[in-house]
Amino acid sequence: MEPVPEDWTRALAIVAHPDDLEYGCSAAIAKWTAQGKTVVELLATRGEAGIDGMDPEEAARIRTVEQVEAARIVGVETVEFLDLPDGVLEYGLPLRRRLAEAIRRHRPEAVISISFRETFPGGGFNYADHRVLGLAVVDAIRDAANRWVFRDLDLEPWQGVRFALFGGSTEAGHYVDVTGHLDAGIASLRAHKLYFEGLGQDFDPAAFLTGMMESAAGSLGEDAGVRHALPLEMITP
Repeated sequence: MEPVPEDWTRALAIVAHPDDLEYGCSAAIAKWTAQGKTVVELLATRGEAGIDGMDPEEAARIRTVEQVEAARIVGVETVEFLDLPDGVLEYGLPLRRRLAEAIRRHRPEAVISISFRETFPGGGFNYADHRVLGLAVVDAIRDAANRWVFRDLDLEPWQGVRFALFGGSTEAGHYVDVTGHLDAGIASLRAHKLYFEGLGQDFDPAAFLTGMMESAAGSLGEDAGVRHALPLEMITP
């Protein structure tokens, strides 16, 4: 695996739900904000369909608060929500248009998301919202760069996205050395306390994230010479 380039200053992290970024990517975000980079988070939904025993409006309120706190822990000041319906995201021009608008407005050099591949590493089918959102992100990067696409946005095209990074991908070919930033990543996941309690499961997010990072470091460490690493798939426009 090759290291992710870090000679950039602005990134836009786009995911479907609160807590999507906190399963690993937030440790990398903590590293990058500590370097002085600016990262903005954009969430397609507020995760209102994520807690079976809770009314969606209350779930949305709680998960919004927890996401803003999780972002703050890793140095992100701006969190935006598209308020699209959780669980039923649809790939198509409306979604691409919303994402292209955000890319043109924030003008990032890097885009961060989670995997849109069909399966998770080690098995298990990926969520529909993740698959839909990730594919739309890739296409929206190109849409945002083409001045003749979505002309009604009245925003200048942005051709400055150098690459998109996807966490949790079966096609990971790059890594980020997150040594020294794992604790921040764990703390950001712990910020989703009421969400995890609402799931009614005996789940320790800290243990999960630590194990995941240790596993990644074990597979990458010999070649990369680092203690904790995050594997990422990189796609260039």
